[in-house]
Amino acid sequence: MVARVKIGSLEVGDESRVFVIAEIGINHNGNLDIVKKLIDAAAETGCQAVKFQKRTVPVVYPESDLQKSREVPADVIVRAIKRGVLSKEAVVRLVDSDLRQTTNGDLKLALELTAVEYAEIDAYCKTKNMLWFASPWDEESVDFLDRFDPCCHKVASASLTDDGLLRHIRSKGRPVILSTGMSTLEQIDRAVDVLGREDLVLLHCVSTYPAELKELNLRVIQLLKKRYGVPVGYSGHEKGIYPSLCAVVSGACVIERHITLDRTMWGSDQAASVEPKGFELLVSEIRHYEVAQGDGEKRLLDSEVPIMKKLRRK
Repeated sequence: MVARVKIGSLEVGDESRVFVIAEIGINHNGNLDIVKKLIDAAAETGCQAVKFQKRTVPVVYPESDLQKSREVPADVIVRAIKRGVLSKEAVVRLVDSDLRQTTNGDLKLALELTAVEYAEIDAYCKTKNMLWFASPWDEESVDFLDRFDPCCHKVASASLTDDGLLRHIRSKGRPVILSTGMSTLEQIDRAVDVLGREDLVLLHCVSTYPAELKELNLRVIQLLKKRYGVPVGYSGHEKGIYPSLCAVVSGACVIERHITLDRTMWGSDQAASVEPKGFELLVSEIRHYEVAQGDGEKRLLDSEVPIMKKLRRK
């Protein structure tokens, strides 16, 4: 039997309710008001957790990448200046150029939430009875997040081969959710060996945005279960909700999808995200499936008896 993992007060595994995660990620565009609206939406649709992404920008990205020019909406940059997340040099450069000389580094910093903002997120999630956690992309971000006593840490697919980061995450003694996009089985083997199988959840994932149906390969869910003996879920980046429902039918005990207020909003992850109405339908259909699935024992139902007496000759 595949083991169960306790995340917060919830058990995650094959015999438990599907654990549904609404990934806010960077769809907030550096706006705490949008963060709260997305948390509200996740709570209203029946999700049990929301997830963010945390990076120490100068550590994760090379300087050459940060210096590249980048078109960024003025409101995102103005808000970043007001929030104080940009360097003094960047603020001077942007103000002097009327916000035209934006760089990739400006954008990355603009999308990072501060300790004060995370404290407010933590308090707000508690009022909604909503679990929250994040994907730390570097060791400093792990330490940053761990201050908030998260229910678990998430390893993004991009970080699966970073042994040092995996060890640092595991050192915190929290459950770990590991996405397996853009990885070979051998690379997943290595990551599982580094992390250990205790309190570990794997997510089958395809790291294309949005992913095409022919790329999803949902049968991998059962392969991962048999190979590692840990709970296995699905992190989806496809358009629509029904492949994620099919993932549940295929054995996923966790579903993670990006949530957005509007798929037409500016941002790299918006198009592969699900709007609140779609998320509500997804969660509802998952819960309907759980009821319809039953316990697998064949029995004559009391409700069938009158029909049996009416229709059978013998």
